[in-house]
Amino acid sequence: LRSLVCRRRNGRGRDWQPPFACDVDRLHFTPRIQRLNELEAQTRVKLNFLDQIAKFWELQGCTLKIPHVERKILDLYQLNRLVAEEGGFDLVCRERRWTKIAMTMGFAPGKAVGSHLRAHYERVLYPYHLFHSGTNLPVSLTYRLNASDQYCVRSEGGEGCENRPNLRRRMGSFVAKPEPGKHLTFASNLTSLRSLVDLYVCLMCGTGNDEDRLLLCDGCDDSYHTFCLIPPLSDVPKGDWRCPKCLAQECSKPQEAFGFEQACRDYSLKSFGEMADSFKSDYFNMPVHMVPTELVEKEFWRLVGTIEEDVTVEYGADIASKEFGSGFPIKGGKFKVAPHDEKYLQCGWNLNNMAMMTPSVLTHVTADICGMTLPWLYVGMCFSSFCWHIEDHWSYSINYLHWGEPKTWYGAPGFAAEQLEAVMKKLAPELFESQPDLLHQLVTIMNPNTLMAHGVPIYRTNQCAGEFIITFPRAYHSGFNQGFNFAEAVNFCTVDWMPLGRQCVEHYRLLNRYCVFSHDEMVCNMAMKADRLDVVLASAVQKDMRLMIKEERELRDKVRKMGVVQCELFKYDLLADDERQCVKCRTTCYLSALTCPCRPGVQVCLHHGHDLCSCPVSNYTLNYRFTLDDLYPMMNAVRQRAESYDEWAARVTEVLEAKLNKKRNVTVFRALLEESNEKSFPENDLLRQLRLVTQDAEKCSSVAQQLLKGKRYRTGGGNSPNQLTVEEMRSFVRQLYNLPCSLTQAPLLKELLNSIEDFQQHSEKLLSDEVSADSVSEIESLLEEGSQFDVFLPELPLLRERLEQTRWLAGVQQAEDPVSNPCGLSLDCMRRLIDRGVGLTPHPSTERTMARLQELLTISEEMEEKAQALLKARPPESLEKLSSMLTQVDGVPAYLPNCLLLQDTVNRAKDWLQEAEDLQAGGQTPVLRSLSDMVLRAHAIPVRLEPLDQLEVLVSEVQAWKESAAKTFLIKNSPFTLLEVLCPRWEVGSSLKKKMRKVKGEGVSSGKKKLVKLDSMSDVERALSDSKDSASAVRLKEQESLCSLRAANESKLLPTADCAALKVCVCQKPPMGAMLQCELCRDAFHSVCVRGPSDPLDPEAWLCPLCLRSTKPSLAKIQTLLSSLQRIRVRLPVGDALRYMIERTGSWQRRARGVIDSYDHSLTSQDCRGASTTQSHRTTGHKRKGEAITSAEKKAKRRMNREETEIRDRGIKPKSKKQRMGTEKRRERKEASVSASDVSQSEDSEEDMTQCPAEKCLQPEGEEVYWVQCDCCNRWFHMICVGVSAELAAEEDYMCVTCSTTNAGRRK
Repeated sequence: LRSLVCRRRNGRGRDWQPPFACDVDRLHFTPRIQRLNELEAQTRVKLNFLDQIAKFWELQGCTLKIPHVERKILDLYQLNRLVAEEGGFDLVCRERRWTKIAMTMGFAPGKAVGSHLRAHYERVLYPYHLFHSGTNLPVSLTYRLNASDQYCVRSEGGEGCENRPNLRRRMGSFVAKPEPGKHLTFASNLTSLRSLVDLYVCLMCGTGNDEDRLLLCDGCDDSYHTFCLIPPLSDVPKGDWRCPKCLAQECSKPQEAFGFEQACRDYSLKSFGEMADSFKSDYFNMPVHMVPTELVEKEFWRLVGTIEEDVTVEYGADIASKEFGSGFPIKGGKFKVAPHDEKYLQCGWNLNNMAMMTPSVLTHVTADICGMTLPWLYVGMCFSSFCWHIEDHWSYSINYLHWGEPKTWYGAPGFAAEQLEAVMKKLAPELFESQPDLLHQLVTIMNPNTLMAHGVPIYRTNQCAGEFIITFPRAYHSGFNQGFNFAEAVNFCTVDWMPLGRQCVEHYRLLNRYCVFSHDEMVCNMAMKADRLDVVLASAVQKDMRLMIKEERELRDKVRKMGVVQCELFKYDLLADDERQCVKCRTTCYLSALTCPCRPGVQVCLHHGHDLCSCPVSNYTLNYRFTLDDLYPMMNAVRQRAESYDEWAARVTEVLEAKLNKKRNVTVFRALLEESNEKSFPENDLLRQLRLVTQDAEKCSSVAQQLLKGKRYRTGGGNSPNQLTVEEMRSFVRQLYNLPCSLTQAPLLKELLNSIEDFQQHSEKLLSDEVSADSVSEIESLLEEGSQFDVFLPELPLLRERLEQTRWLAGVQQAEDPVSNPCGLSLDCMRRLIDRGVGLTPHPSTERTMARLQELLTISEEMEEKAQALLKARPPESLEKLSSMLTQVDGVPAYLPNCLLLQDTVNRAKDWLQEAEDLQAGGQTPVLRSLSDMVLRAHAIPVRLEPLDQLEVLVSEVQAWKESAAKTFLIKNSPFTLLEVLCPRWEVGSSLKKKMRKVKGEGVSSGKKKLVKLDSMSDVERALSDSKDSASAVRLKEQESLCSLRAANESKLLPTADCAALKVCVCQKPPMGAMLQCELCRDAFHSVCVRGPSDPLDPEAWLCPLCLRSTKPSLAKIQTLLSSLQRIRVRLPVGDALRYMIERTGSWQRRARGVIDSYDHSLTSQDCRGASTTQSHRTTGHKRKGEAITSAEKKAKRRMNREETEIRDRGIKPKSKKQRMGTEKRRERKEASVSASDVSQSEDSEEDMTQCPAEKCLQPEGEEVYWVQCDCCNRWFHMICVGVSAELAAEEDYMCVTCSTTNAGRRK
């Protein structure tokens, strides 16, 4: 690889991305023009040949038209070369080799192609061949050409033909007139001896006849017959014609050296890129980024090798980075570098730094060399190329592609350089004849396939953006650009280049090529800094100086023998390189040179002392920079620098090769390294080996110390990559003993290794045994022991797995132990154990336990689901089915909550059924509270219980009876419960009022009615029998309480001085305003606190809210109610209270009859007469329509009749609550009316019922007339007459105008 082209991407990869620092706005350049088919050597030879042929025929007055054969352009160059190789035209014709030539040129045989080739050769190439051989020239032409220094030959562009027409002429149509003051040709000098007519004769035959066939040369005015020319001309040429003499002069002119032209346009980077992208996309007819590199490469070599297509591209090459700025950032540059990009300023891969880095020899070249020590910039486009070349002074080169499309490179190894040059000279000798240093001009390319066909090794690569290409010394390389890109290149030289650099200078001397810098000057500069010189470089400099001094001594001896005696010290390093070049070989002079006073400023190197001038050698002066005595000390200093390294290297070799007991301590190695650093010894294999051994020894010592202490901490979980395996530990111990140095930790580490091996044996034995829950402690002790070794032990994870397995088995055993867990395994416990077991490493013991747990869990979950389904079944399942389920659960050794709940449910169901059976079997009447409790408990049991339906029906019948009793006895919004109403009343007086106030206050505060209720049998028994006396005792106690209450209340109403101290009414405030007095308790009440009688004239006694406790139904109705309860056969407190009340009522009736029977019959008759008189009075009043009783009876009757009439006739339901009247009320009112009056309804009464009592009745008519009833007087009014709507009548109470006025007067 030392001589090849290599590609390299920076080792830091994507992290190495330097910013593009070139000043894009300021970068303007003029590119080179490259015609692709002129680049290739063989193609250029063909083009040059065609140019010569075309020029030949153009001077002959004809235009060259290249013929076509088999629809292909004929390769005239190949045809000419093949004919020449076959022996010439005449020999090919004689031996009939044209068919062979046709086949060699690639034509198919059998198509008479050979005849066509002969005709074309004879017409186009044969005259040119005759011209080159000199056959077409007259005999006297040789003398005339040799006499060109004495005679002036008139040329085409000379003054002699300046005013002549550029036409072809016949002799008879033009007469030449000599012009005074003009030079004449050789023929014109003979006019003094001959006439003007004799002057125009054919120079071939010497006669002037056939004047119409004489041609006059447009260059020299010589005359030739058309038939005398070789070959003869059949016709007169139409254009300008040159005679053979002028033709030879024109064609013998040397050709200009080939080189690239500069473009006429100046480009910026942006405009060049637009042009390049447009060219590529137009050429390939696709976007530039989609063109494959293989296609571009194939097309490039096709265009290079063809003469039929002429494609021209432009290449911005060799742009000085010093002027426009490098693509890399540099210190002090105009480009502002971001903080995170400052690392690229000093980076060695920055091409501005690479050439002048310490290892590079070019650091000792004082001048800045553009292109070598200063980078050059290259802006390429598609097909733009760099031709075959090697770097100046055969140095290394490095090329970095900043951005853009790839470059394709071709390279040959350095050892094949001469072979490549020989092949190119062989294939294109014409080019090297005119330009011997052609390959140094970077203008010639040759197809790599052609070179490889001739045995030259060629290598190819593509350079992409961000990649480096490095070429080695004397490695020929070339290539082309795939598209628009920007690259930068620079040269550098390493120590191994030193001998090659001196060979290159000798090679340049042979080619007369100038040097970029003086190699001798660079070597002397390095020798003068020997103490700071790299030792390897010092060794190379010593060898180079030995050759340099030897050559210089020989050359100075040679010059001295020539006779040069004058010597002078001259500092050539003060002159510019172009001012101290050898005038002969153009080598840069430094150590010495020869000068002559006749040619000031001109010198020659000592190799070309005879080429200075023609002066005597004694006039020469030898200018020297150093004497030989100065050079030897410089070389010795370099040698001493190199020898110090040799001594150090010997000691290093000794310690590295020491064996067994002769091994030295690692401190000796450190000392040798420090010495190398102090003396700046080179970075070679020996130093690298010493450093590597020292680093290994120190690393091994550190690792061994950490292993011995067990303090190697890991940075992450798991096994650290720094942790050694046991095998690595063994090899590490072997490595310790194999190190070139000795370490004290080696025997200790060997002992540690033995302990580790013992641990492994114990672990393997334990792991081979069956998994047991009893081995937890043993495994834990082994793990603790193994964790102390800072070595990766494969047994540790296996032991951890085994520990997890044993712990899991121990957990299973503990969970199944009836002592520690009497309840048994729960489902959650089983799931947790199974989840833990899933993560365990498979083992037969754990797998068997897992299978058993999984089976138990499956059965348990199935039982739980069945139990839950049975418990939640709607309707509930039978007790037998639940019991059968429990028989299945008995064999499952697990804690099953649902099954336990099912067991409890079955037990409760059995207890309930037993209780129900006992209740039915017993002779006692069941109590309602017991029945309700049983029903509630049955509802809480999710089992189908057969007696439950009967109990629910029984309870519902009792509840219906209680509701019926409540409707019978309770007043609307009564504060008393049914039990309190039915029980004897002994709680009278202030205590009852306080109770009423408390109940009222609680109701107000909470918004709900809260009453004291007697709900239990104990409350009833306590209410009915506080003493063991008979019912009369209870009655007497109630009577005594009422009598004392009446006396107390009547005493309060006696006149007293302080009325404000009295407390009456439910509000317990003094009397004021209108007062009402209860007939029973005789207490006074405010008319605003309680509701008075609806009719003030009603003779019925008024009872206060405390005394009016029930509706007082008839005894027959009560007896019917009690008999219905007795049919239900359930005992409840209300029934007992009702039974007692009936007994009291019967007792009261018996006593009342006794009292009535004891009265005198006369009193009874008197009472009867009084009653008859009252009845007669009422009847009379009824007829007069003026009494209240008669009016009330009429009113009730009218109301009842009117409702019946409306319902019967129109079928209209009352629209409001005032209009709706129940059947029972109408019946009662009707019965009351009938019992109150025996008078039948007449027409007057019917009319009175249908009349509205409003003062201004509107007498509405229609199918529907709406009425409203007054809540006070119970009279009916038309809604429209009193201004009441149906909605208002339904929502609010209505009071007529008369009642409203009466109530207002009472309040006043």
